[in-house]
Amino acid sequence: MADGGETAVAPARTEGGRRARRPTLAAVAARAGVSLKTASRVLNDEPNVAAATRDRVRTAAHDLGFRRNAVAADLARGGSSRLVGFVTGDLANPFYSAIASGIERELRGRGLQLITASTDEDAAREVLLTEELSERRVGALVVTPTSDDHAALRAELDAGLPVVLIDRPAAGVDADTVVIDNRGGMRAAVEHLLASGHRRVGLVADVPRLWTARERREAFVAALAEAGVPDPDRYVRDGAHDADRARDLVTELLALPQPPTALVTANNKITVGALHALRERRDGAPGAAAVALVGFDDFELADLLDVTVVGYDAAEMGRRAAALAVARAADPDRPAQLVVVPTRLVPRGSGEVPPPAG
Repeated sequence: MADGGETAVAPARTEGGRRARRPTLAAVAARAGVSLKTASRVLNDEPNVAAATRDRVRTAAHDLGFRRNAVAADLARGGSSRLVGFVTGDLANPFYSAIASGIERELRGRGLQLITASTDEDAAREVLLTEELSERRVGALVVTPTSDDHAALRAELDAGLPVVLIDRPAAGVDADTVVIDNRGGMRAAVEHLLASGHRRVGLVADVPRLWTARERREAFVAALAEAGVPDPDRYVRDGAHDADRARDLVTELLALPQPPTALVTANNKITVGALHALRERRDGAPGAAAVALVGFDDFELADLLDVTVVGYDAAEMGRRAAALAVARAADPDRPAQLVVVPTRLVPRGSGEVPPPAG
């Protein structure tokens, strides 16, 4: 990288198949017959350069295949880059992909770009990625916290980096945060099943260390207790962090002497595992009573599978997080905001199955 932060496009190939050397700013300056500083000023759109000189430099850059690196140029001026980092729990999960899409669309209209990295719900990797992105001087960070130790996030906030938390808050961190109405959504799911006459209602939840899992579990138990259901956590099973584990836990619940007649699954991956378990049960015992199911999170093909879900707009979560990051960068002293995205119950059939007679 030369002064001004310029770099080149990906290298071409020579006739022998070897990589050709990347064109440099010095090569552009030499072809245009100007100094390195003048070439840098032209390519950074700085003023006070003669029109004829500006044309020669740009023609030389075009002929050589040279491309200005806007991010590097911003950093060379002492600022932050035009990139916003998104540290997500699991980019392969459609939920996080939808959030990333919402963030990217909001940033695109503001001349900013998104770079994403996945922690795979690994706390140590979250710290590593947060540090690496901040070292590259991203303009802001959007983070889905996995760790219980948020010292790294506090350090970045203290250093003035705009940080927005999404899906989960970070304990002890005063930062802009966007979450789902987890408790309201879970309460709606339970009340929907109770209204159909179910009293033996089970919950298959994620690992308890995740804030969302704890919120949904507590709301589930509270809703049953308020309805007068004895031993409301009798059919609660935690630790379903993937579809396979969810299938095992649902199978375990349905094998009880008095199994639940209805299930709530606490996220989209768990719902997929539950559907596998219910299908295996139907295949193995065709006469078995149907089990009602409400899943938290909508997912692809849920409508075709007639799965009743607690839905919400994940892309809107991303859009709101990006807008908060931009607002924080413009006004670092504004009070931290909490945005709660509403949920809605989407009845499609699986959650409307009545309990067996008697």
